[in-house]
Amino acid sequence: MTEIHAPGELPWIPDDLTAAQFMLDAHHPSRPVVTRPTPWFIDDATARRVGPEEVRARVYGLANALKARWSLVCVYSPNHIDYLPAFWAIWRLGGTITPANPSYTAGELEYQLSLTRARFLLTDQASLPVALAAAATVGLPRSNIALFDVGASRAAGEFPTVNELTLQGLDAPPQFTERKLQRGEARRKLALLSFSSGTTGRPKAVCIPHYSICANVVQMAAYHKMRPGAPDPAQRFAPGDVVIAHIYGLLVVGHFFVFAGMSLVVVPRFSFPGMLRSIERFRVNHLPLVPPMAVLLCKHPAVRRHDLGSVKAVMCGAAPLSGEIIERLAEVVPQAALGQGFGMTESATIVTMPQLDQKIGTRGSAGRLVPGITVRVVKADGSLARCGEPGQLVLRGPAVALGYLRNEEATRETFRDGWLYSGDEVIINESAEMFVVDRIKELIKVRGFQVAPAELEGHLLEHPDVLDACVVGVPDEYSGELPLAFVVLRPAACARAARGPAEAEKIRTALKKHVADAKVYYKQLAGGVVFADAVPRNPSGKLLRRVLRDRARLMWKRGELGVASGAQGAQGAQGAQGVQGVHAQAKL
Repeated sequence: MTEIHAPGELPWIPDDLTAAQFMLDAHHPSRPVVTRPTPWFIDDATARRVGPEEVRARVYGLANALKARWSLVCVYSPNHIDYLPAFWAIWRLGGTITPANPSYTAGELEYQLSLTRARFLLTDQASLPVALAAAATVGLPRSNIALFDVGASRAAGEFPTVNELTLQGLDAPPQFTERKLQRGEARRKLALLSFSSGTTGRPKAVCIPHYSICANVVQMAAYHKMRPGAPDPAQRFAPGDVVIAHIYGLLVVGHFFVFAGMSLVVVPRFSFPGMLRSIERFRVNHLPLVPPMAVLLCKHPAVRRHDLGSVKAVMCGAAPLSGEIIERLAEVVPQAALGQGFGMTESATIVTMPQLDQKIGTRGSAGRLVPGITVRVVKADGSLARCGEPGQLVLRGPAVALGYLRNEEATRETFRDGWLYSGDEVIINESAEMFVVDRIKELIKVRGFQVAPAELEGHLLEHPDVLDACVVGVPDEYSGELPLAFVVLRPAACARAARGPAEAEKIRTALKKHVADAKVYYKQLAGGVVFADAVPRNPSGKLLRRVLRDRARLMWKRGELGVASGAQGAQGAQGAQGVQGVHAQAKL
């Protein structure tokens, strides 16, 4: 095997349009024509429906109010009915957006604002205190902050809302002129600076141009054989279908499903019982899931009290589903097609999608390559693997990002001669189905989110009791993996720990709190803290993480870690922090 080319033809992709122009103004031969009134967005809380003409008007109004000064904007908010229109408005102005996880701490948001040099911040009332703290640290003025919604504690109109700005813009004469891109310009003009952990170190800003967004939408449409005529009755996605929008980032839910003529039920924050009610209330047809949600769907007692008969397809991504969970899902929604997909922030986004010729995708498969993708499977010695042999997934395609912002070393490591080195060990068969074997890179996947061990290790080393540290993932049925820290204590701390179990536990608790105080919830040391005599390293000093990862998994199998499944807490708290909104750029 030399290279694997995904089956299917890829239609032309416009390279002179922004993603907003592509979605709102242009027609494409693979875009279905919607012949009956269909809302683009449905507000989960109020059932308000927003159709395409209202969306276009609100996008124009907001852009007209913001004018060209909103050039590089950080969006730090849960889902909102105006979330995507705000993106499209900023793109109409020629701006770039960096989406931030709404669960970030002030320190994490500060890092993103500083790296991207964002000068404007769009947030919501609940996120405002953290947003203000981060903005003050980086010197972002309060006058450059706007809110998605209005809360009871709004500070006397200090911060304008998106709705207010939109209405002002609709009442005002034109304040901006949208520029037409030159041929090829969309390949370079940045739309998004989306954060990913890459292969090592702290999160990195992935440079995603407008062309990548348009290309991946066209790739998904081509995979599903979409066209303007009447949809094939067997087609999985059809105009008028309803999808619940609470995961999978901007591209799959926010752009492809809208492109396909579907309605998005916009859910601000995930609640599993709330999701069940929404499925029943809005007759949802498609469930994009991550493994924690799939586990709850299989095991939560509330499932039996709801009618899920409207669901016709379930796609799971972010991490592999076990065969057991797939079998249980098939019992919960027996009428639905089930499959898995794979994508990366760096590939913007989708690489594989569920098999269309199977009701239940091949066991263990991450789906089939979408048109336009070319793949190499590279073995450890640099040679190319044959069908059925494992190796690193290396790919190229029209949607691959440009690189990492202000990080030439990481860009050279991951983006080489037009190829994206994924860091994932895979097997690809003769049917272009992909099976993820392992992660060559060292990321931990918690509830579908990327956690870079080096980030947590660096933070642990700032604690006065820590001499050395290594963070690995341990299996968890609900979260997929949980971060576990092997810690080498400094002599004084080691002496305290030797006094007895109570003193040792105090140190463990302090280290967990040290991380919890500075990091978002999914980066916390839920897997525990294990004291070690040394962290294994090779002669050049490189950390041998696989040694401790294997040790952790053995301890987990023996029941020595005492890790409680996140599903237990999620059921009690309704899974309130299980997943985040359509902005999330977690790897599929």
